Amino acid sequence: MPQQEKQVYSYEVKREGGEDVLYIDYLGAPYIPSIAESPDVMARTIDALMENPNVSRVIFVQQKNYNYDLEETSMLLEIAQLYTYFVRQEKVLSREKIGGIEQFFSQRYNEVFSFLLLLKQDPLAAYTEMKKVTINSKLFLERLGPGYRADQAGYKNFLERILSLLENTLLLQRAIPYLSDYQRGDREIYSRIFRPDVIPNFTYTRLVSDLPEDAEIVDQYEISNESYDVSLVTILRKKEEPKLIYHIIPSENSLTEDHSGLLNTARKVLIEHQPKAEEFTDTERTRQVFFNISKDLLQDLAQSKGIRISYPDLNKLAMILVRHTIGFGLIEVLLQDKKLQDISLNAPISMTPIFVRHQDYDECITNIIPSQEDIDSWAAKFRLISGRPLDEANPILDTQLEIGKIRARIAIIQRPLSPDGLSYAIRRHREEPWTLPLFIQNKMINSFTAGLFSFLIDGSRTLLVAGTRSSGKTSLLGSLMLEINPKYRIIVIEDSLELPVESMRNLKYDILRMKVRSALLKTTTEVSADDGIRTSLRLGDSSLIIGEVRSVEAQALYEAMRIGALANVVAGTIHGASPYAVFDRVVNDLDVPTTSFKATDIIAVANPIKTSDGLHSWKRLVRLSEVRKHWQKDPLEEKGFVDLLQYNVEKDTLEPTEDLVNGDSEIIKEIASSVKGWAGNWDAVYDNILLRARIKQEITNTAEKMKNFRILEAKFNTNANHAFHRISDSIREEIGLPLGERVFPAWQKWLNQEIKKTKIT
Repeated sequence: MPQQEKQVYSYEVKREGGEDVLYIDYLGAPYIPSIAESPDVMARTIDALMENPNVSRVIFVQQKNYNYDLEETSMLLEIAQLYTYFVRQEKVLSREKIGGIEQFFSQRYNEVFSFLLLLKQDPLAAYTEMKKVTINSKLFLERLGPGYRADQAGYKNFLERILSLLENTLLLQRAIPYLSDYQRGDREIYSRIFRPDVIPNFTYTRLVSDLPEDAEIVDQYEISNESYDVSLVTILRKKEEPKLIYHIIPSENSLTEDHSGLLNTARKVLIEHQPKAEEFTDTERTRQVFFNISKDLLQDLAQSKGIRISYPDLNKLAMILVRHTIGFGLIEVLLQDKKLQDISLNAPISMTPIFVRHQDYDECITNIIPSQEDIDSWAAKFRLISGRPLDEANPILDTQLEIGKIRARIAIIQRPLSPDGLSYAIRRHREEPWTLPLFIQNKMINSFTAGLFSFLIDGSRTLLVAGTRSSGKTSLLGSLMLEINPKYRIIVIEDSLELPVESMRNLKYDILRMKVRSALLKTTTEVSADDGIRTSLRLGDSSLIIGEVRSVEAQALYEAMRIGALANVVAGTIHGASPYAVFDRVVNDLDVPTTSFKATDIIAVANPIKTSDGLHSWKRLVRLSEVRKHWQKDPLEEKGFVDLLQYNVEKDTLEPTEDLVNGDSEIIKEIASSVKGWAGNWDAVYDNILLRARIKQEITNTAEKMKNFRILEAKFNTNANHAFHRISDSIREEIGLPLGERVFPAWQKWLNQEIKKTKIT
């Protein structure tokens, strides 16, 4: 064999992620290697597996890598082991096995030899041919005289044993249902069984590109970051599988061989020029620099290789190159999907597919399996971005990722906390802030609830948004921040940057963010949350927003609540499934005095509502309660919690309680007591809540009617709130009270004019 041919078909076994992977080099081959299509490729693979019986995956290396998974590799391994057993242990070509009569030996030898030759190239053909030979041997036995029958019977039994061993292999068991119309040389059946994941050479991530044959398509849509970078998402359902399949084909998996080759070469060049640690502090600038460098490099390489490349393709290739060098690979592609809420990478990541939580389809399993190289690289980049350690002494890293408009919270754990290695939890934030009209649209709240929230925020109440994990607490808190009048200053304190501060800055809010140390971290140079809260009190008159109340900062928060209870909004999120659960956590777990807890005015509880089969859930606000001040020790026993809104599960909506309808709300009365015309006038107060609710509903209805949902977003919501306050003040000056019957028509006129003016159609 020429030296070049040896090099082309050479192979090596690498230990990756706890498994042995067989790499066979096809870079110089004039064809795309395929076990399904090529007898030579199948035989060559089986030969390599005979020498390496511990392999769990096979990869053909070319401009794109072709990955055969454990199941497919196991089928080939079994054939390889069976071949070895026949030749070395059973010695099936020996006279002892074939038979002792000389006149039959040559024919029998050729039959068994042909079978062995076929076994590595085409096991199905070997099986069908052996079946014919076995039948013929039986027929021949019936025609023989007594002197030859014993020898022929022995040969027939020998063939039947061979046939039985082959018939019981995994490959034959999969193939037998399709053999009725099989003809020798037809490899269509192999195409149903051996379907490799196609992995571009510039990435290590495995991706199952083919749709499962036994799955039903539920939905299909495209996602994109730019017009030239489009990925296809298919949602599939398999029988008896509890989770749907989230199947994605990113743009990098639909490249031509020429473009894949360009990226392979460009990646090798760029990998030698990785950015320095300090450059990761400004990730967006670094990505832009690398994007421009990538475009220049790809242009030069294309010219040198005589490859024509269009400008959109050049941009696409440069984008792909950036995310697979200094970026986060296919994680970035998943984050482009606005319908994804959470992305989970569970250890051992290299052996486990990525899971996602979809806004329409709940928990789904993806067709993506990252490599060990990927996850180690991502961890190193997140360490640089965060400036925080991630090692055995500090096995937890909490940080955030921003790529253009995409924002996500990243939580990483490693050994010893995660004994199987690195694990990631990624929470994707909405690109624009949630608003109360948006929450009305998706039924997390109704318009009356939105009106009541608006009233409470304008009344400068202290408020906690409680709930379980993934209940929408932070998103709801962000929407309430947008209800604060922009003329007031807002201070936001977070350990992970999740609240929509940047968006609110763009809307001209007077807002200051403070980043504090996570309660999960042992050591860091960052200021603690409680010190951050105490510092905020020295920064002047402001509304105070706490991202999440987790630890000892609760004591400082309640100091702030007591100081600001009748002056400014103080709000935050906390884990708890009920008002009493919040009390228990704050007082008993976080050591806040009982008397201080009374500084809480309102507790809003958000929890997922599940269907009876447990397969689907929806985020809902299920309770809004006020905290009375008369109780001494236990607010539950002493009726310190009074529900203003309760969730009706049958109607799937929040309803006002009799206490609220009858005006028995101490908090709302306190707000009214300081407003001219409202003190002692419950009808006027309730009318104002209904007015605010009507306005929020009108925004939602208009968006639905026009099929343009931009008016549900933060910018329009802020303008609508400003118009409401301006019109209310004008009518108050005119008649003494901002009556709904006067305010709403005037506001509705503004709405219609604004829509025309801004051409929102």
